Amino acid sequence: MTSTLLVAAVVGLGLGIFLQKGRFCFVHAFRDLFAFKDTRVTKGVLVAVVSTMLGWSVLYQLGYYQGFWTPDWGLTGLVGGFVFGVGMTYAGGCASGTLYRAGQGYLHFWLTLLFMGVGYAAFSVAFPTLQSTYFAPLTFGEGVTLFEASSLPAPLVALLASALIGLAYVTVVGREAGETGTGREQAAEFRPVVLATPVVGTRRLLEGTRSYVRGFREIDDPIAASKQPWDPRTAALGITAVAVVWFSQVSIVGVTGPEARWTGYLLQQVGVDAGSYEYWGSILFAGEGVSVTVDMIMIAMVIVGAGIAAAWSGDFSVRTPKLQRLPNAVVGGFLMGAGSRLAPGCNIGNIYSGIASLSIHSFIAAVGIVLGVYVMTHWLYREVGCAI
Repeated sequence: MTSTLLVAAVVGLGLGIFLQKGRFCFVHAFRDLFAFKDTRVTKGVLVAVVSTMLGWSVLYQLGYYQGFWTPDWGLTGLVGGFVFGVGMTYAGGCASGTLYRAGQGYLHFWLTLLFMGVGYAAFSVAFPTLQSTYFAPLTFGEGVTLFEASSLPAPLVALLASALIGLAYVTVVGREAGETGTGREQAAEFRPVVLATPVVGTRRLLEGTRSYVRGFREIDDPIAASKQPWDPRTAALGITAVAVVWFSQVSIVGVTGPEARWTGYLLQQVGVDAGSYEYWGSILFAGEGVSVTVDMIMIAMVIVGAGIAAAWSGDFSVRTPKLQRLPNAVVGGFLMGAGSRLAPGCNIGNIYSGIASLSIHSFIAAVGIVLGVYVMTHWLYREVGCAI
């Protein structure tokens, strides 16, 4: 148990560091693609998914793994994923992006986490009704991963799937999309509301930020270099490394599941009998009592790791949200929490880990999440339009 807790601490710290240094947020990956055809973070997500898929396939083939997460598949993934995608775009950060920005000192994202917890709690209360009226009619098949369903060696399945993902990316995104660096990232990532600048001004901003530094080779000053964000593809390799360790010791990487457990646990501490609710007691805590689990420790350490990385690079400071941004954290956070349970799973559980696991459910949920981001991006940028 001590060694597992150590693994949880190391993996959580590593994830927090790599997420923060790479500004690795799935809202950036898809919102910026749709709005500006900016593929900088999108490519990082693809590298993370494909490299993790390959790494996990080898561990699966060799038997050095602790199991996949494969929920039953159906339209729940599409519906819940859509709700989650809308919520994370409105909030300004995905499940993992919310964690690393909370570690950087953004009070906005601590508020987002709080209302994600409200969403988890509301879902837990409504779960018995949802089970019969929502999950049962919209679920069509048992959970399965193509690694287990295929007779081919797992690494070969991963290679074929990676090729198809690459082909789909080129087909959908096109070769004309490019990388537009974000020299003003902190401001841009915190203001995803309707742009007030004209289209021409937006284009000039994008053209003026193409000096994104790949690594630190172009910066002679080591202090200045430490403050530059990493190329997301570099961060993706670090994320892959710790995810491979986690898969070999515990499970796939998830965010909102452990957060929902934290919600139940914290409510238990203030007198709420969380274990009496079916979703917490029987499902999330598997009837073993409401207590701190190893994945809860890992998620908490993500925030710590992001804080360490931000302090190291001079990015940490307590930032108070503007009054007009509070609805984004409240409404967006609630939709993220509820949507991640309606799916089930978030951008990490379904797009990153789920696709890397070749889970049928996660492919459906990923479509729902991306559709949610697409619709909300077009609504937020309705005054100036989107590139896609």
